[in-house]
Amino acid sequence: MRSPSLPDSNPRTDGGEDEQPFWLTDEQMDRLRPFFPKSHGKPRVDDRRVLSGIIFINRNGLRWCDAPREYGPPKTLYNGWKRWGDRGVFARMMEGLASDGGEEKVVMIDATYLKAHRTASRLRAKKGALRPARASDRSHQAPRVA
Repeated sequence: MRSPSLPDSNPRTDGGEDEQPFWLTDEQMDRLRPFFPKSHGKPRVDDRRVLSGIIFINRNGLRWCDAPREYGPPKTLYNGWKRWGDRGVFARMMEGLASDGGEEKVVMIDATYLKAHRTASRLRAKKGALRPARASDRSHQAPRVA
């Protein structure tokens, strides 16, 4: 069942002010639907709209209030993200999709894409803990007599 307000195409872009909103396809929603919590009483909003909005926000690093209007109120997106995260919906989705038996792939990470903060190489010991002596520290010490 497709919402009438959804576009026919599924544009996928990498951000920018003129970007078209991201929409999950019918096939993608069919695969994800079993992982959503059951509705009890009050009818829920369109899961496709909310999940597409959550993906759009997370993928583009936006604040909730910067979500395009097509996804609905920012509070609805945040509440969906928070509640589904607390209930483990996203974890179940990832586990379920990973166990679907897709082809195995080898993933390689090129170190040129890894970034670390400039202090990451100088991890400090906890305050008061013993640390190994450095050569520069030993040069100021008196010579040892045996």
